[in-house]
Amino acid sequence: MDGMLVAVLGGFRLLHAGHAVRMSLGAEQLVAFVALHSQPVARLLVAGTLWSEVSEQRAYAALRSSLSRLDPVARRALKVDPVAVRLADEVAVDLEDARALAHRLLSPARTPSEDDLSLAAIAALSRDLLPGWYEDWVLLESEDWRQLRLHALEALADRLTAAGRFGEAALAAGAAIRVDPLRESARACLIRLHLTEGNQGEALRQFERFSHVLQTELGLAPTPQLRKLVETLL
Repeated sequence: MDGMLVAVLGGFRLLHAGHAVRMSLGAEQLVAFVALHSQPVARLLVAGTLWSEVSEQRAYAALRSSLSRLDPVARRALKVDPVAVRLADEVAVDLEDARALAHRLLSPARTPSEDDLSLAAIAALSRDLLPGWYEDWVLLESEDWRQLRLHALEALADRLTAAGRFGEAALAAGAAIRVDPLRESARACLIRLHLTEGNQGEALRQFERFSHVLQTELGLAPTPQLRKLVETLL
């Protein structure tokens, strides 16, 4: 069981000793659904969610069949009893690590470690949750992760700016902007970065670019708070 990881950020993978385990789409959905829950998941909920288009009896049968057909390594990643399904204790989930990172960055009383301010941290917070999966249970989790990582990327950008690590700060702010180009707080991080560096032209260009996108897409203007950042340059 050593080295088993369920990865749901940037796409699904089940890794054992660093190697991907080949699985059917149905098996991937089963493992991913369980991995997104930190507690044991009732078999009724698993069956009813993954096979919602059939009767409860057939859904239960489909769950039993799916469990029996799992690759032996994948089967060992799950603990199954008559009532619930959960991940084995030795199995890690990349989303849990990324969530913990985000909460550390958002804690004002906590001094982040070098790992928390690294390029690897930016990369972890830049990955979508199960991209290309459009089931309702995925979309709900994906939106929760999107909101958390946006706040974390902004906090990371501000921390890196304060530390004078402007290149990495720009990467963090840019990652947040790519997630949501219309998010003003993400653009404000990048503008503050440019002003701290002394790049007034870059700051003004970012403000004007955001103003254009916001007006074109939503018919809105930037808030007074954002305008205040560059009002001496306008």
